[in-house]
Amino acid sequence: MLNETAYAKINLALHVRSRRHDGYHELETLFAFVDAGDVLIARVADQDRVTTTGEFASGIEKPFDNLVAKALAVLPRSQGLDITLEKNLPVAAGLGGGSADAGAVFRLVEQSHGLPDDWQKRAAKLGADVPSCVRSEMVIGRGTGTELEPVENDLAGTPVLLVNPRVPLSTGPVFKAWDQTDRGALPTGTARQIAENGRNDLEPPAFTLCPAIPEVLAVLGETKVWLTRMSGSGATCFALFDSIEDRDAAASHIETEHPQWWKLAGKLR
Repeated sequence: MLNETAYAKINLALHVRSRRHDGYHELETLFAFVDAGDVLIARVADQDRVTTTGEFASGIEKPFDNLVAKALAVLPRSQGLDITLEKNLPVAAGLGGGSADAGAVFRLVEQSHGLPDDWQKRAAKLGADVPSCVRSEMVIGRGTGTELEPVENDLAGTPVLLVNPRVPLSTGPVFKAWDQTDRGALPTGTARQIAENGRNDLEPPAFTLCPAIPEVLAVLGETKVWLTRMSGSGATCFALFDSIEDRDAAASHIETEHPQWWKLAGKLR
């Protein structure tokens, strides 16, 4: 039996530079990963199978049409894998949940059979976030997010709190509502410098589509946080803290003021 965590992905900064001719957008982003997320348990089987459990299992209507099944389909193996996916991350939440699940499948197959030499191309075909999720390490993404560059990670171990108002927000409408204004390149420097000096260009259109997001950010801003921002296309927001005590106090504040909101406490990888 093999186990993998599909680490929650967050965008510490996300700069949208232009709309491409293929309909996608030219991005510059700082990918980071939290040390918690969905959980995948795999067993060798005669054929591939996927079973979904957990709080957000109902968000995946067709188990064999999700990214776990699609990832299995693009990876050659001599044996099948029977995978149980414990869906702990909300769906359509800006956390790359499906991409993280696919990345975890790549690691499961790597453990049991190894990966083909062209695994990066196979991952990219599944989605722009999938290549970064395979290793789930802090990295800069360019192009559609599949062109990865190393970055000095001076944020490993940073306490982080994720908060989602339990409002699903699809990526397509958020990008469509972007005003197509290039506000400049991703900053240079260490991960902390990029995060502090960067921004998320999808916040304004996401705020319009989901007014609960600025409310989440405002409540997080009431705590001892040094950075709070929306992740990806929303609606999840993250907050970074200098200490576990400050993070846990913020989580308690959220629980008291907005017990209906989803939250996850962890550390950056």
